[in-house]
Amino acid sequence: MGETVYRRDVELYRKHFPERCILVNWYGPNETGLLNRYLVDHTSQIASSVVPVGYAMNDKEILVLDEDGNDLGVHQSGEIAVRSSYMSPEYWRRPDLTRAAFILASSEGTSRLYRTRDLGELLPDGCLVHLGRKDFQVKIRGYRVEIAEVEMALMDLDPVKEAVVVAREDVLGHKRLIAYIVSRSTPTPTTSALRAALKVKLPDYMVPSVFVFLDKLPVIGIGKIDRNALPTPTNSRPALDKPYVPPGTPLEKELSGIWAEVLSLNPVGIHDNFFDLGGHSLAASRVISRVIQTFHLEVPLKALSDAPTVAEMSAIIQGNQAKRASEATLNRMLLEIEAMTDEEAQKQLSGESERHSAGEKHD
Repeated sequence: MGETVYRRDVELYRKHFPERCILVNWYGPNETGLLNRYLVDHTSQIASSVVPVGYAMNDKEILVLDEDGNDLGVHQSGEIAVRSSYMSPEYWRRPDLTRAAFILASSEGTSRLYRTRDLGELLPDGCLVHLGRKDFQVKIRGYRVEIAEVEMALMDLDPVKEAVVVAREDVLGHKRLIAYIVSRSTPTPTTSALRAALKVKLPDYMVPSVFVFLDKLPVIGIGKIDRNALPTPTNSRPALDKPYVPPGTPLEKELSGIWAEVLSLNPVGIHDNFFDLGGHSLAASRVISRVIQTFHLEVPLKALSDAPTVAEMSAIIQGNQAKRASEATLNRMLLEIEAMTDEEAQKQLSGESERHSAGEKHD
């Protein structure tokens, strides 16, 4: 298996190949040889967006382990491991890698355990679903994110033909998700539409901050996606559902500048939704801090959720000019905002935490 096989690949197989042809999806690292195989014909029903890699071959036992090497059982995502007597003896002149990857399964016999560094999930019938490389597991604002889950959610969207997601640092050194998409439709879908569709499937921290549209994804000679060749996103305004309208008043220009600086985007229109531009809860706290400091007003974090555009925030500020807060009050608010975690900021923005409680957060 070189790349993940999606349900759409099965649809293409059914369209272009006769019924006598069988689609074979298989999995097997070089260190172990063929481990799993899954056969698909024209009548096969694929329940999820990803085609499983199938059932273990003879003399191979497939496990899914947690970070401490404990067997997780079914319906749990973890590192794929194989227990067998038939696998590579070691890495050539790399005893350090050998010790980390190959583990004697018991004090008796020749069976060993090999940790693949791949992520997977076992279904109750023993079928394995491959979820990408463990290297593609990243932390976004403190939450652990498996890149494959985001890519699968994107591939489930009708306008998306191909998708790959990477994590890269922004100008402040914070990691953010960037989605590279090959669209199946013309014109390409807007960032607003993609973000809205993903928010139905994923918690906020798993929705990419940036969407980059490409004619095709870069690949290396064997057909794998070359993630290192993906272009660096520009700081240009993305395509949104609403057209760009420039700021007209001094207040709008000031707010537009704050939006642009925090999001590293230019230009920002007065009707551009902060969250459609890639804003998230921690970025929202930075915007509100700047608003408090600039206009000396007591503005709660939730104000950005209620008024996510420059035009709407401008109206709130104009309506509260006579309610300037004391220096002590403003300093207290700034300290509270600066001390907020992403989860606390999200609660204040939305007034609910159900989505984030489903995520796994790690220090």
